[in-house]
Amino acid sequence: MSDDGHEHNGHGRVPSRQRRRFPGISSRAYEHPADRSALVALRRLSGFDTVFKALSGLLPERSLRLLFLSDSVRVSDQQFTHLNDMLRDACYILDLEKVPPMYVNQDPQPNAMCIGLDEPIIVVTTGLVELLDEEEMRAVVGHEVGHALSGHSVYRTVLLFLTNLALRVAWIPLGNLAVMAIVTALREWFRKSELSADRAGLLVGQDLQASMRGLMKIAGGNHLHEMNVDAFLQQAEEYEAGGDLRDSVLKILNVLPRSHPFTTVRAAELKKWAASRDHQRIMDGHYPRRDEDKDTSVGDSFKESAASYASDVKSSKDPLMKLVSDIAGGAGGLGGRVKRGFEGFTSPSSGGASATDAPPKDDPWQDGPARDAPPHDGE
Repeated sequence: MSDDGHEHNGHGRVPSRQRRRFPGISSRAYEHPADRSALVALRRLSGFDTVFKALSGLLPERSLRLLFLSDSVRVSDQQFTHLNDMLRDACYILDLEKVPPMYVNQDPQPNAMCIGLDEPIIVVTTGLVELLDEEEMRAVVGHEVGHALSGHSVYRTVLLFLTNLALRVAWIPLGNLAVMAIVTALREWFRKSELSADRAGLLVGQDLQASMRGLMKIAGGNHLHEMNVDAFLQQAEEYEAGGDLRDSVLKILNVLPRSHPFTTVRAAELKKWAASRDHQRIMDGHYPRRDEDKDTSVGDSFKESAASYASDVKSSKDPLMKLVSDIAGGAGGLGGRVKRGFEGFTSPSSGGASATDAPPKDDPWQDGPARDAPPHDGE
């Protein structure tokens, strides 16, 4: 909630609990480095720009909105008022000026999504609303508002559309391969974007235990008396460290068709970030501002991502990552090589990406495709 509990920017009727607010916060403050680098890599994927531009003008944006308007319940002062309060509160905390429309859709599967090519739309299912308590739900709403602030809804919508399209053209060998290449790249980015949005949910809810409980319930249902957060996090550690190289390969194969990381992995990642200096600095009011985004260097984002990957390899207990570290002459050597590779890739002489030739984050927000009922992408 706001520090003074008053109405600001049309975000009135916020809950009474005191929460820290982050005026002018940039999504860069909470975005996972892998999210940013995967998105840059996605934009450089051969054929992606062509497909994206074609899809953007294929179907009208308003069809998507009419679908939810006609067959779901819109959150407002008169309907699902507690969710409306949470939504306004989340937008106020993250300083999102325009509150996106939010709908509750009848579906027993716990699910939430933020989609839309022109402007974001947030949709939550009845299964999720019934599963989570107030503080857990607040983290989910913050998660979706984080997607909206980051501009993720555009690419998420494209992924949902292409996933349906891939099923329809599966009988065309070359056509299906082309679509699936982009779908695979989108899914890789999508998984990383979920880690960013989990962080946004924590900034909004400001209750780590509630975020942990929510992820645990999504994995195991509404049986908190039968579950334990510490034991749940232990599963993530066992998952990462267990097995041999064959298991490492199976992990990769298991995650490839998924749009989301595994819930235990998300919980472990979020807990690690909550204990980090980066999170503490945000809570202390020191974070990147939105008005500085135009001055951000793509090359710096690459270097930050490279450093993050090198750190992950160094600390990973996965057998495959240990092998990679050994082959590279140690994790430190690998980190240096990765950094040098990114520096060469982004230097002016190499012809790599620069801040000027990267598309603006919000550039593709324009009229675009509607969709059939999208496949679940539960948060």
